[in-house]
Amino acid sequence: MPYAITDDGVKLYYEETGSGTPVIFVHEFAGDQCSWEPQVRHFGRRYRAIAYNARGYPPSDVPEAISFYSQNRAADDIAAVLDHLGIDRAHVVGLSMGGFATLHFGFRHPARALSLTVAGCGYGAEPSQREQFRAEAETIAAFIKSQGMAAFADKYAYGPTRVQLENKDPRGFAEFKRLLAGHSATGSANTQLGCQRERPSLYDLVDQMKALTVPTLVLMGDEDWFCLTPGILMKQNIPSAALAVMPNCGHGINVEEPDEFNSIVSDFLAQVDSGRWPTRDIRAVTTSITGMR
Repeated sequence: MPYAITDDGVKLYYEETGSGTPVIFVHEFAGDQCSWEPQVRHFGRRYRAIAYNARGYPPSDVPEAISFYSQNRAADDIAAVLDHLGIDRAHVVGLSMGGFATLHFGFRHPARALSLTVAGCGYGAEPSQREQFRAEAETIAAFIKSQGMAAFADKYAYGPTRVQLENKDPRGFAEFKRLLAGHSATGSANTQLGCQRERPSLYDLVDQMKALTVPTLVLMGDEDWFCLTPGILMKQNIPSAALAVMPNCGHGINVEEPDEFNSIVSDFLAQVDSGRWPTRDIRAVTTSITGMR
């Protein structure tokens, strides 16, 4: 099996297909590199498409200590995979937990990013939801440790932003639930406690957003309730960001509506690759409603 090794000695399993400009896909908490199969097949036709399993997701290593899991480590693991493959710069596409990692990769390694697709990013970001989110992360970790991944999947898969997939694609939903049930209990619990629970709120990162010049696409479903306002926050403060919202979609938009997801991201990457992606016109940044003040 192919592995990249991080600076703290963790082995990360990856797969790749195709050739050309690299695109690396960063998965969500409830997924793994298999979640990106509709994207790897699509983008592998014209790009070098790479997907990997985060630390804690076999066959990647599953460190026993929570100290091996953090938001910064998640961002730096993207760089570790690129380093292993000898890639200087890549388009980075992340969903949910992977979207947070993608955004932080842009903060920490901007010279390595051709573009950032930050999808389904926002859970726990709202200041009024911070303590609730942290408490729920602890509840999730405790449930996984006591009941196991199969019992966890039976509950988590039916969350308010997951049922959209079940309604549209029962077969795809059953696969999602089955793969989730097969994840490592230790890795999933540690990811919740070390990375999810402790990551900073997006509202505390506005200064970093304002300094970010990497072409950025913020993408979400319109029923992904906890990402809508944070998505607008990112659009408002990242001067190189566009915001796209997929109608009647929940959280796992890349598997819920793969054709639409692929089309939106493809158009974004094409504009970036052609040098046509804009930075916001300063005239669009004003406190005036009409421009007549």
